[in-house]
Amino acid sequence: MARLLQAPLKFHPSEWVIANKMQCASTESQKSRSERMIAESRRMLDEIEKTTQRTRSDVNKKIEQRQEEIKFWKQELDNKLEQIVHEIEVLLTFKTRLEKSLESCKEPLVIAQKCLLNRQRRAGIDLVHDEVDQELVKEAEVLQGVIALLGRTLEQTNEQIRLNRSAKYNLEMDLKDKFTALMIDDYCASLTNNTPDTRYADNEVKIEGNFVSPEDWIDFSNGNVEKADKQRNSSLALRTLIDGILSQTANDMRKQCEMVNVAFRNRVKEVKYAKHKLETLLAMVMDETASQEKNIAALKKAIADKEEPVKVAQTRLEARNHRPNVELCYDTVQYSLISEVQEITKNIQRQDALAQAETELKGLSRRQLSLEEEIQEKENSLYIDEVLCMQMRESVYINNF
Repeated sequence: MARLLQAPLKFHPSEWVIANKMQCASTESQKSRSERMIAESRRMLDEIEKTTQRTRSDVNKKIEQRQEEIKFWKQELDNKLEQIVHEIEVLLTFKTRLEKSLESCKEPLVIAQKCLLNRQRRAGIDLVHDEVDQELVKEAEVLQGVIALLGRTLEQTNEQIRLNRSAKYNLEMDLKDKFTALMIDDYCASLTNNTPDTRYADNEVKIEGNFVSPEDWIDFSNGNVEKADKQRNSSLALRTLIDGILSQTANDMRKQCEMVNVAFRNRVKEVKYAKHKLETLLAMVMDETASQEKNIAALKKAIADKEEPVKVAQTRLEARNHRPNVELCYDTVQYSLISEVQEITKNIQRQDALAQAETELKGLSRRQLSLEEEIQEKENSLYIDEVLCMQMRESVYINNF
Protein backbone atom coordinates (compact mmCIF):
# COMPACT_ATOMS: atom_id res chain seq x y z
CA MET A 1 0.00 0.00 0.00
CA ALA A 2 2.86 2.20 0.85
CA ARG A 3 4.31 1.55 -2.63
CA LEU A 4 1.10 2.53 -4.29
CA LEU A 5 1.25 5.94 -2.74
CA GLN A 6 4.89 6.45 -3.78
CA ALA A 7 5.64 9.90 -5.36
CA PRO A 8 6.33 10.04 -9.18
CA LEU A 9 9.87 10.19 -10.50
CA LYS A 10 11.09 13.72 -10.69
CA PHE A 11 13.30 15.13 -13.49
CA HIS A 12 16.36 17.16 -13.02
CA PRO A 13 16.04 20.88 -13.68
CA SER A 14 18.60 20.63 -16.39
CA GLU A 15 16.45 18.06 -18.06
CA TRP A 16 13.51 20.44 -17.87
CA VAL A 17 15.55 23.16 -19.47
CA ILE A 18 16.72 20.83 -22.21
CA ALA A 19 13.16 19.63 -22.74
CA ASN A 20 11.90 23.19 -23.12
CA LYS A 21 14.70 24.03 -25.50
CA MET A 22 13.93 20.97 -27.54
CA GLN A 23 10.24 21.91 -27.74
CA CYS A 24 11.14 25.39 -28.85
CA ALA A 25 13.61 24.10 -31.39
CA SER A 26 11.13 21.51 -32.70
CA THR A 27 8.37 24.08 -32.91
CA GLU A 28 10.59 26.57 -34.69
CA SER A 29 11.69 23.83 -37.09
CA GLN A 30 8.09 22.81 -37.76
CA LYS A 31 7.10 26.40 -38.26
CA SER A 32 9.95 26.94 -40.70
CA ARG A 33 9.03 23.85 -42.65
CA SER A 34 5.38 24.98 -42.69
CA GLU A 35 6.34 28.46 -43.86
CA ARG A 36 8.54 27.03 -46.59
CA MET A 37 5.68 24.76 -47.63
CA ILE A 38 3.27 27.67 -47.71
CA ALA A 39 5.70 29.73 -49.75
CA GLU A 40 6.34 26.78 -52.08
CA SER A 41 2.61 26.20 -52.42
CA ARG A 42 2.05 29.86 -53.20
CA ARG A 43 4.81 29.77 -55.80
CA MET A 44 3.35 26.54 -57.20
CA LEU A 45 -0.18 27.96 -57.26
CA ASP A 46 1.10 31.11 -58.90
CA GLU A 47 3.02 29.04 -61.43
CA ILE A 48 0.00 26.79 -62.04
CA GLU A 49 -2.20 29.84 -62.50
CA LYS A 50 0.25 31.39 -64.90
CA THR A 51 0.66 28.08 -66.76
CA THR A 52 -3.10 27.63 -66.86
CA GLN A 53 -3.59 31.16 -68.14
CA ARG A 54 -0.78 30.73 -70.66
CA THR A 55 -2.17 27.39 -71.80
CA ARG A 56 -5.70 28.82 -71.95
CA SER A 57 -4.44 31.76 -73.97
CA ASP A 58 -2.54 29.42 -76.29
CA VAL A 59 -5.59 27.19 -76.68
CA ASN A 60 -7.80 30.20 -77.37
CA LYS A 61 -5.32 31.45 -79.93
CA LYS A 62 -5.17 28.05 -81.58
CA ILE A 63 -8.99 27.86 -81.57
CA GLU A 64 -9.05 31.29 -83.22
CA GLN A 65 -6.43 30.16 -85.76
CA ARG A 66 -8.42 27.01 -86.38
CA GLN A 67 -11.57 29.07 -86.86
CA GLU A 68 -9.78 31.23 -89.42
CA GLU A 69 -8.44 28.14 -91.16
CA ILE A 70 -11.89 26.57 -91.29
CA LYS A 71 -13.35 29.86 -92.56
CA PHE A 72 -10.68 30.02 -95.25
CA TRP A 73 -11.43 26.52 -96.50
CA LYS A 74 -15.14 27.11 -96.09
CA GLN A 75 -14.83 30.18 -98.33
CA GLU A 76 -12.80 28.17 -100.84
CA LEU A 77 -15.40 25.44 -100.84
CA ASP A 78 -18.21 28.00 -101.11
CA ASN A 79 -16.54 29.57 -104.16
CA LYS A 80 -16.01 26.20 -105.83
CA LEU A 81 -19.56 25.16 -105.01
CA GLU A 82 -20.92 28.35 -106.56
CA GLN A 83 -18.81 27.77 -109.67
CA ILE A 84 -19.80 24.12 -110.05
CA VAL A 85 -23.50 24.90 -109.45
CA HIS A 86 -23.32 27.58 -112.15
CA GLU A 87 -21.48 25.17 -114.45
CA ILE A 88 -24.15 22.50 -113.92
CA GLU A 89 -26.88 25.00 -114.81
CA VAL A 90 -25.04 26.14 -117.95
CA LEU A 91 -24.26 22.57 -119.00
CA LEU A 92 -27.94 21.69 -118.56
CA THR A 93 -28.79 24.41 -121.09
CA PHE A 94 -26.25 22.88 -123.46
CA LYS A 95 -27.87 19.51 -122.90
CA THR A 96 -31.23 21.05 -123.85
CA ARG A 97 -29.65 22.50 -126.99
CA LEU A 98 -28.29 19.06 -127.91
CA GLU A 99 -31.69 17.44 -127.32
CA LYS A 100 -33.47 20.04 -129.45
CA SER A 101 -30.86 19.73 -132.20
CA LEU A 102 -31.14 15.93 -132.10
CA GLU A 103 -34.93 16.13 -132.26
CA SER A 104 -34.79 18.60 -135.16
CA CYS A 105 -32.77 16.10 -137.26
CA LYS A 106 -35.54 13.53 -137.29
CA GLU A 107 -37.96 15.36 -139.60
CA PRO A 108 -35.35 16.18 -142.31
CA LEU A 109 -34.23 12.54 -142.24
CA VAL A 110 -37.83 11.30 -142.61
CA ILE A 111 -38.37 13.75 -145.48
CA ALA A 112 -35.17 12.67 -147.25
CA GLN A 113 -36.21 9.02 -146.90
CA LYS A 114 -39.73 9.80 -148.14
CA CYS A 115 -38.29 11.64 -151.15
CA LEU A 116 -36.15 8.62 -151.99
CA LEU A 117 -39.18 6.37 -151.58
CA ASN A 118 -41.40 8.64 -153.72
CA ARG A 119 -38.79 8.78 -156.46
CA GLN A 120 -38.90 4.99 -156.67
CA ARG A 121 -42.34 5.51 -158.22
CA ARG A 122 -40.85 7.15 -161.32
CA ALA A 123 -41.54 5.06 -164.41
CA GLY A 124 -39.56 3.88 -167.38
CA ILE A 125 -36.33 5.58 -168.27
CA ASP A 126 -37.06 8.30 -165.70
CA LEU A 127 -36.29 5.81 -162.92
CA VAL A 128 -32.66 6.90 -163.07
CA HIS A 129 -30.09 7.23 -160.29
CA ASP A 130 -29.59 10.89 -161.04
CA GLU A 131 -27.91 13.70 -159.12
CA VAL A 132 -31.03 14.19 -156.99
CA ASP A 133 -30.91 10.57 -155.85
CA GLN A 134 -27.19 10.87 -155.12
CA GLU A 135 -27.64 14.05 -153.08
CA LEU A 136 -30.66 12.62 -151.24
CA VAL A 137 -28.66 9.52 -150.27
CA LYS A 138 -25.80 11.76 -149.16
CA GLU A 139 -28.24 13.92 -147.17
CA ALA A 140 -29.64 10.84 -145.41
CA GLU A 141 -26.09 9.72 -144.60
CA VAL A 142 -25.18 13.20 -143.30
CA LEU A 143 -28.30 13.32 -141.11
CA GLN A 144 -27.70 9.81 -139.75
CA GLY A 145 -24.09 10.74 -138.99
CA VAL A 146 -25.18 13.94 -137.25
CA ILE A 147 -27.78 12.04 -135.20
CA ALA A 148 -25.14 9.51 -134.13
CA LEU A 149 -22.64 12.26 -133.25
CA LEU A 150 -25.21 14.28 -131.29
CA GLY A 151 -26.32 11.12 -129.49
CA ARG A 152 -22.77 10.34 -128.38
CA THR A 153 -22.22 13.95 -127.34
CA LEU A 154 -25.46 13.91 -125.36
CA GLU A 155 -24.31 10.77 -123.52
CA GLN A 156 -20.98 12.46 -122.80
CA THR A 157 -22.83 15.53 -121.53
CA ASN A 158 -25.03 13.43 -119.23
CA GLU A 159 -21.93 11.76 -117.81
CA GLN A 160 -20.24 15.15 -117.27
CA ILE A 161 -23.35 16.45 -115.52
CA ARG A 162 -23.22 13.39 -113.27
CA LEU A 163 -19.55 14.03 -112.47
CA ASN A 164 -20.28 17.72 -111.81
CA ARG A 165 -23.09 16.77 -109.45
CA SER A 166 -20.79 14.30 -107.70
CA ALA A 167 -18.23 17.06 -107.18
CA LYS A 168 -21.02 19.35 -105.98
CA TYR A 169 -22.17 16.70 -103.50
CA ASN A 170 -18.64 16.29 -102.11
CA LEU A 171 -18.30 20.06 -101.72
CA GLU A 172 -21.68 20.29 -99.98
CA MET A 173 -20.83 17.48 -97.56
CA ASP A 174 -17.43 19.04 -96.83
CA LEU A 175 -19.07 22.44 -96.33
CA LYS A 176 -21.66 20.92 -94.03
CA ASP A 177 -18.88 19.36 -91.92
CA LYS A 178 -16.93 22.63 -91.96
CA PHE A 179 -20.02 24.53 -90.81
CA THR A 180 -20.56 22.06 -87.96
CA ALA A 181 -16.88 22.19 -86.96
CA LEU A 182 -16.94 25.99 -87.03
CA MET A 183 -20.06 26.08 -84.86
CA ILE A 184 -18.38 23.72 -82.35
CA ASP A 185 -15.19 25.78 -82.29
CA ASP A 186 -17.24 28.98 -81.92
CA TYR A 187 -18.90 27.37 -78.93
CA CYS A 188 -15.55 26.30 -77.53
CA ALA A 189 -14.19 29.80 -77.99
CA SER A 190 -17.12 31.22 -76.02
CA LEU A 191 -16.52 29.01 -72.96
CA THR A 192 -15.00 30.64 -69.86
CA ASN A 193 -14.54 29.64 -66.23
CA ASN A 194 -17.86 31.28 -65.49
CA THR A 195 -19.80 29.38 -68.12
CA PRO A 196 -22.46 27.40 -66.23
CA ASP A 197 -22.64 24.26 -68.40
CA THR A 198 -18.98 23.21 -68.19
CA ARG A 199 -18.44 19.67 -66.88
CA TYR A 200 -15.85 16.93 -66.44
CA ALA A 201 -15.31 14.67 -69.41
CA ASP A 202 -12.39 12.41 -68.59
CA ASN A 203 -13.05 9.94 -71.38
CA GLU A 204 -12.80 12.67 -74.05
CA VAL A 205 -9.12 13.26 -73.38
CA LYS A 206 -7.95 10.23 -75.31
CA ILE A 207 -7.59 10.45 -79.11
CA GLU A 208 -9.73 7.87 -80.89
CA GLY A 209 -8.69 6.01 -84.02
CA ASN A 210 -11.02 7.99 -86.32
CA PHE A 211 -9.10 11.23 -85.80
CA VAL A 212 -7.20 12.50 -88.85
CA SER A 213 -4.03 14.54 -89.01
CA PRO A 214 -4.12 18.23 -89.97
CA GLU A 215 -2.33 17.32 -93.19
CA ASP A 216 -5.02 14.77 -94.05
CA TRP A 217 -7.68 17.35 -93.17
CA ILE A 218 -6.16 19.87 -95.59
CA ASP A 219 -5.63 17.21 -98.26
CA PHE A 220 -9.27 16.17 -98.03
CA SER A 221 -10.68 19.64 -98.67
CA ASN A 222 -7.96 20.43 -101.18
CA GLY A 223 -8.83 17.20 -102.97
CA ASN A 224 -12.50 18.22 -103.16
CA VAL A 225 -11.50 21.62 -104.54
CA GLU A 226 -9.18 20.07 -107.12
CA LYS A 227 -11.83 17.56 -108.19
CA ALA A 228 -14.35 20.37 -108.58
CA ASP A 229 -11.84 22.38 -110.63
CA LYS A 230 -11.06 19.35 -112.77
CA GLN A 231 -14.71 18.63 -113.50
CA ARG A 232 -15.41 22.31 -114.14
CA ASN A 233 -12.52 22.50 -116.61
CA SER A 234 -13.74 19.32 -118.30
CA SER A 235 -17.22 20.82 -118.45
CA LEU A 236 -15.89 24.05 -119.99
CA ALA A 237 -14.00 22.04 -122.63
CA LEU A 238 -17.12 19.98 -123.32
CA ARG A 239 -19.21 23.14 -123.76
CA THR A 240 -16.70 24.44 -126.28
CA LEU A 241 -16.87 21.09 -128.08
CA ILE A 242 -20.69 21.15 -128.07
CA ASP A 243 -20.71 24.68 -129.50
CA GLY A 244 -18.43 23.56 -132.31
CA ILE A 245 -20.43 20.39 -132.99
CA LEU A 246 -23.78 22.21 -133.08
CA SER A 247 -22.40 24.90 -135.39
CA GLN A 248 -20.62 22.45 -137.71
CA THR A 249 -23.50 19.97 -137.92
CA ALA A 250 -25.99 22.76 -138.63
CA ASN A 251 -23.73 24.08 -141.41
CA ASP A 252 -23.27 20.59 -142.86
CA MET A 253 -27.00 19.86 -142.83
CA ARG A 254 -27.87 23.28 -144.24
CA LYS A 255 -25.27 22.93 -147.00
CA GLN A 256 -26.43 19.43 -147.95
CA CYS A 257 -30.09 20.49 -147.83
CA GLU A 258 -29.31 23.28 -150.30
CA MET A 259 -27.38 20.83 -152.50
CA VAL A 260 -30.46 18.59 -152.64
CA ASN A 261 -32.76 21.54 -153.37
CA VAL A 262 -30.48 22.77 -156.16
CA ALA A 263 -30.36 19.26 -157.61
CA PHE A 264 -34.17 19.10 -157.47
CA ARG A 265 -34.53 22.48 -159.21
CA ASN A 266 -32.04 21.50 -161.91
CA ARG A 267 -33.71 18.14 -162.41
CA VAL A 268 -37.19 19.68 -162.64
CA LYS A 269 -35.87 22.21 -165.16
CA GLU A 270 -34.21 19.42 -167.13
CA VAL A 271 -37.34 17.23 -167.12
CA LYS A 272 -39.54 20.16 -168.13
CA TYR A 273 -37.21 20.89 -171.02
CA ALA A 274 -37.27 17.22 -172.06
CA LYS A 275 -41.06 17.17 -171.74
CA HIS A 276 -41.39 20.30 -173.84
CA LYS A 277 -39.11 18.81 -176.47
CA LEU A 278 -41.15 15.60 -176.49
CA GLU A 279 -44.37 17.57 -176.79
CA THR A 280 -42.86 19.42 -179.76
CA LEU A 281 -41.91 16.10 -181.33
CA LEU A 282 -45.39 14.75 -180.61
CA ALA A 283 -46.93 17.73 -182.39
CA MET A 284 -44.62 17.10 -185.35
CA VAL A 285 -45.56 13.41 -185.38
CA MET A 286 -49.24 14.22 -185.24
CA ASP A 287 -48.85 16.70 -188.11
CA GLU A 288 -46.91 14.11 -190.07
CA THR A 289 -49.57 11.51 -189.30
CA ALA A 290 -52.23 13.80 -190.72
CA SER A 291 -50.12 14.38 -193.83
CA GLN A 292 -49.52 10.68 -194.22
CA GLU A 293 -53.21 9.94 -193.86
CA LYS A 294 -53.92 12.44 -196.63
CA ASN A 295 -51.21 10.84 -198.75
CA ILE A 296 -52.72 7.39 -198.26
CA ALA A 297 -56.13 8.74 -199.19
CA ALA A 298 -54.68 10.29 -202.36
CA LEU A 299 -52.92 7.03 -203.23
CA LYS A 300 -56.08 5.06 -202.71
CA LYS A 301 -58.03 7.53 -204.86
CA ALA A 302 -55.40 7.36 -207.59
CA ILE A 303 -55.65 3.56 -207.60
CA ALA A 304 -59.41 3.74 -207.70
CA ASP A 305 -59.29 6.23 -210.55
CA LYS A 306 -57.20 3.82 -212.67
CA GLU A 307 -59.63 0.93 -212.39
CA GLU A 308 -62.10 2.19 -215.06
CA PRO A 309 -59.47 3.08 -217.70
CA VAL A 310 -57.86 -0.33 -217.38
CA LYS A 311 -61.27 -1.95 -217.65
CA VAL A 312 -61.99 0.01 -220.86
CA ALA A 313 -58.61 -0.83 -222.37
CA GLN A 314 -58.88 -4.49 -221.48
CA THR A 315 -62.47 -4.64 -222.76
CA ARG A 316 -61.34 -3.10 -226.08
CA LEU A 317 -58.52 -5.60 -226.37
CA GLU A 318 -60.88 -8.46 -225.63
CA ALA A 319 -63.36 -7.17 -228.19
CA ARG A 320 -60.73 -6.71 -230.92
CA ASN A 321 -59.45 -10.21 -230.25
CA HIS A 322 -62.74 -11.37 -231.77
CA ARG A 323 -62.02 -9.80 -235.21
CA PRO A 324 -62.36 -12.43 -237.91
CA ASN A 325 -59.65 -13.89 -240.08
CA VAL A 326 -57.22 -11.46 -241.57
CA GLU A 327 -58.87 -8.60 -239.70
CA LEU A 328 -57.16 -9.86 -236.59
CA CYS A 329 -54.34 -7.51 -237.40
CA TYR A 330 -51.68 -6.26 -235.04
CA ASP A 331 -52.30 -2.74 -236.08
CA THR A 332 -51.43 0.52 -234.37
CA VAL A 333 -54.69 0.42 -232.42
CA GLN A 334 -53.86 -3.00 -231.09
CA TYR A 335 -50.36 -1.87 -230.28
CA SER A 336 -51.61 1.26 -228.55
CA LEU A 337 -54.22 -0.67 -226.52
CA ILE A 338 -51.62 -3.17 -225.37
CA SER A 339 -49.29 -0.32 -224.46
CA GLU A 340 -52.12 1.44 -222.60
CA VAL A 341 -52.99 -1.68 -220.61
CA GLN A 342 -49.34 -2.35 -219.80
CA GLU A 343 -48.76 1.25 -218.81
CA ILE A 344 -51.84 1.41 -216.59
CA THR A 345 -51.08 -1.99 -215.05
CA LYS A 346 -47.52 -0.96 -214.46
CA ASN A 347 -48.63 2.27 -212.82
CA ILE A 348 -51.09 0.37 -210.65
CA GLN A 349 -48.38 -2.07 -209.62
CA ARG A 350 -46.20 0.88 -208.71
CA GLN A 351 -48.71 1.80 -206.04
CA ASP A 352 -46.71 -0.25 -203.49
CA ALA A 353 -46.10 3.21 -202.11
CA LEU A 354 -49.51 2.78 -200.51
CA ALA A 355 -48.29 -0.18 -198.49
CA GLN A 356 -45.15 1.71 -197.55
CA ALA A 357 -47.22 4.73 -196.64
CA GLU A 358 -49.46 2.59 -194.47
CA THR A 359 -46.35 1.12 -192.84
CA GLU A 360 -45.04 4.61 -192.18
CA LEU A 361 -48.44 5.55 -190.74
CA LYS A 362 -48.22 2.61 -188.34
CA GLY A 363 -44.67 3.68 -187.43
CA LEU A 364 -45.94 7.21 -186.78
CA SER A 365 -48.72 5.79 -184.61
CA ARG A 366 -46.23 3.78 -182.61
CA ARG A 367 -44.00 6.82 -182.30
CA GLN A 368 -46.98 8.89 -181.14
CA LEU A 369 -47.85 6.30 -178.52
CA SER A 370 -44.24 6.09 -177.36
CA LEU A 371 -43.99 9.88 -177.11
CA GLU A 372 -47.28 10.09 -175.23
CA GLU A 373 -46.06 7.44 -172.79
CA GLU A 374 -42.74 9.25 -172.43
CA ILE A 375 -44.52 12.55 -171.81
CA GLN A 376 -46.71 10.81 -169.23
CA GLU A 377 -43.59 9.51 -167.51
CA LYS A 378 -42.15 13.03 -167.48
CA GLU A 379 -45.39 14.39 -166.01
CA ASN A 380 -45.26 11.69 -163.35
CA SER A 381 -41.64 12.54 -162.58
CA LEU A 382 -42.45 16.24 -162.38
CA TYR A 383 -45.36 15.53 -160.05
CA ILE A 384 -43.12 13.45 -157.79
CA ASP A 385 -40.21 15.90 -157.76
CA GLU A 386 -41.98 19.26 -157.96
CA VAL A 387 -45.22 18.58 -156.10
CA LEU A 388 -44.54 15.75 -153.67
CA CYS A 389 -40.85 16.17 -152.85
CA MET A 390 -40.07 19.87 -153.29
CA GLN A 391 -43.22 21.05 -151.52
CA MET A 392 -42.52 18.59 -148.71
CA ARG A 393 -38.97 19.90 -148.43
CA GLU A 394 -40.23 23.47 -147.95
CA SER A 395 -40.92 22.56 -144.32
CA VAL A 396 -37.25 21.66 -143.75
CA TYR A 397 -35.51 24.39 -141.77
CA ILE A 398 -32.13 23.91 -140.13
CA ASN A 399 -31.91 25.88 -136.87
CA ASN A 400 -28.82 26.88 -134.95
CA PHE A 401 -29.35 25.65 -131.39
